[in-house]
Amino acid sequence: MRHYLEFERPIADLEAKIDELSALSQGGTNLDDEVKALRDRAQRLRKDVYSKLDPWQKTMVARHPERPHFVDYVNALIEDFVELRGDRKFGDDQAIVGGLGRFRGQAVVVMGHEKGHDTNTRLKHNFGMARPEGYRKAVRLMEMAEQFGLPVLTFVDTAGAYPGIGAEERGQAEAIARSTEKGLILRTPMVATVTGEGGSGGAIALAAANRVLILEHSIYSVISPEGAASILWRDDKSGTRAKDAADQMKITSADLLKMGIVDRIVPEPSGGAHADKEAMINMLGNVLEEELKALSFMTPDQLVAQRAERFYAIGRKGLD
Repeated sequence: MRHYLEFERPIADLEAKIDELSALSQGGTNLDDEVKALRDRAQRLRKDVYSKLDPWQKTMVARHPERPHFVDYVNALIEDFVELRGDRKFGDDQAIVGGLGRFRGQAVVVMGHEKGHDTNTRLKHNFGMARPEGYRKAVRLMEMAEQFGLPVLTFVDTAGAYPGIGAEERGQAEAIARSTEKGLILRTPMVATVTGEGGSGGAIALAAANRVLILEHSIYSVISPEGAASILWRDDKSGTRAKDAADQMKITSADLLKMGIVDRIVPEPSGGAHADKEAMINMLGNVLEEELKALSFMTPDQLVAQRAERFYAIGRKGLD
């Protein structure tokens, strides 16, 4: 059963009617014209609703449980995927999954946050919130990519790094910093895509890339709207000010593109990535192929210099 967000209620009502009439049609009553008319109406309504989403609604879409996850992109886009586990220091963190494979015929290193799709997998992957060993695994994979001259593809979808005591004791901040540093000095092409939530340092640790892409209804921020609201309005116990925070934080893809924080917006199907996963994955695959081809003509020194220039430029627009 499909999960509907609050602002999707009118769409949900129409699709319930479609299901009801479709069931009657199967019983012998010819209602094909009525069903087609309702489907067209639902499609128009979905397109209209999603063209007017505010930042908080986009946040809800970015967190939609049916949105494609890292494993979906890997299964559809990466052939001969071989997962590599562990950081060779402490253990394996399944909040970040990565390994080797072939993307449209080209050998690549691929990694990303995985949130899980049901209770068991969400617990296994810790809801996509990585511990230090997850980021150290990412460094290990990037070092392997550099050793063998392989491009790196990363998929970002996390509310943030795991804030538990054990993670802090094992050097969470240092692990995030090392992963970010390795991305910045990597001597092979690296393309990062924010596919859902891009939360704080836990996200940028996998997104210090030559090209940072973002799906149309994804978000990317230094802190969650709820976290910002709790700091700005300390008495916001009900969480009602998160919407206000989202409105002020400039976390949507359009805002991020204007500020130079991301380089390209990947359009989503009408109704969001969760409405047509196959179309979304194919679209992103085409864009990734274009980006890797453009970067393939750059030398290792040029890749490092371009990455440095890209990140130094953030926040400097209008200051020169």
